[in-house]
Amino acid sequence: MAVTSIVHDRAASDGRGAGAAGLVRRLRNRLASSLAMQFLAVGGVVSLMAMLVVGAAVTSLIERAVTRNAAAHTALYVDSVIAPLLPDMRTSTVLDDVVRRALDETLGQGALGRRLAAMRLWSLDGTILYAQDDSLIGRRFPVTPQLGQAFAGNIVADYDRFDALDGNAITPEGPLLEIYNPILQPWSGDVVAVIEFYERAEDLEATLVNARLRSWAAVAAVTCLFFLALSMIVLRGSRTIDRQAGDLNARVAELTGLLEQNRALHLRVQRATREATALNESYLRRLGADLHDGPAQFVALAAMRLDSDLVLSHDADPARREQEIRSIRGRLSEALDEIRAICRGLVLPQIETSDLAGVVGHAVEAYEKRTGSRVARRFDAVDAPVALSQRICAYRFVQEALNNGYRHCRGARQRVAIDAGGGRLTISVGDDGPGFDPAAVGPDSLGIAGIRERIESLGGTFLLDTSPRGTTLAMVLDLEAPA
Repeated sequence: MAVTSIVHDRAASDGRGAGAAGLVRRLRNRLASSLAMQFLAVGGVVSLMAMLVVGAAVTSLIERAVTRNAAAHTALYVDSVIAPLLPDMRTSTVLDDVVRRALDETLGQGALGRRLAAMRLWSLDGTILYAQDDSLIGRRFPVTPQLGQAFAGNIVADYDRFDALDGNAITPEGPLLEIYNPILQPWSGDVVAVIEFYERAEDLEATLVNARLRSWAAVAAVTCLFFLALSMIVLRGSRTIDRQAGDLNARVAELTGLLEQNRALHLRVQRATREATALNESYLRRLGADLHDGPAQFVALAAMRLDSDLVLSHDADPARREQEIRSIRGRLSEALDEIRAICRGLVLPQIETSDLAGVVGHAVEAYEKRTGSRVARRFDAVDAPVALSQRICAYRFVQEALNNGYRHCRGARQRVAIDAGGGRLTISVGDDGPGFDPAAVGPDSLGIAGIRERIESLGGTFLLDTSPRGTTLAMVLDLEAPA
């Protein structure tokens, strides 16, 4: 049980660690994915630091100014009330009982008495000439930096909370304003003494708190407005950059796809060119074979008979000679008919001015006239223009497909269809014959190979579907692609 508990605890700890690491990784990826998020993260930290620095500086300046202003007012009041009670401090540094009693009465009543927590009168050598605590009178202390500045003629003020006043049994409650006010000689302006007094500063504390809150609020508001304005600018720029980057990536992807298609088409064109060259050689061989096996045989037979004694000898029977000459004429006529038939198969009809339906119709009509067969037709209207090269391809496709069907399954019912839509043209030739095995077609067969290469050279697609229920050949061309 203990081992199981340890294993579960370790697995939970690993899961929490993996979850935290995944969260940090997702946050890092999110921050790195967008300029706006990077600006919000970095700019937010910088703005917060700037707000803290500026706020602290402004608050310190305001606190110092308010403290100094309050000290100046209090010092002016003390000068007007306390200084006239003092004797000529340049000639005498000892206060008699009358002056001390006047100071006690003045400091113990009125507005100053209610606000005053403690008061000391220092001579230039650091001796206390007057204090509310009689035990401090006449004692000499080291000159503090604040006291030294006051001896130099400066009013020194400090706002703070004191646990206890040095050399004084008084424990103040609340904040105090510590003021060192130099006493100047009227006719020379020289410092003759320094008054150190501590004023209760509850009102000053409220004023400072209010000033701090307002200054921090003002700095925070200005910083937030400035940061929001910059954020809006950066966000708009980031969205523009992201949109342009997306468009650029899409364009690059599109161009990459087009390059791949161009490379594939280039390879197809090269293959089609090589195979077209081979097919042309095969066509020439077949044409030579047709001329050799047909017209050439008739011409050779006629030439042989022309060299016979029956034609050349003057002693030959005129009737038999005439019969031989008529036979020679018949062979030559048959050779001429064969040559004309071959020429008709090679020469295209006038398709430059015909539309696609007319071109396909010419091929079907020529096939029907030559074979005596009937072909079912279904032609859809083609609204898009069909290039001349595509019409020639359609004519040869229908011609070759019908002839192949007639040679291999004579007597089967044949059909030709034209389908157009969506910028694509489909021409199909089918029959209800027994079908064949495409794998059994040898590489020297010119029919299907020639049809396929002719269609693919135009960027089209050749389709073959054969089964015991029949065979269908189809060509698909893109009418919107350049011819």
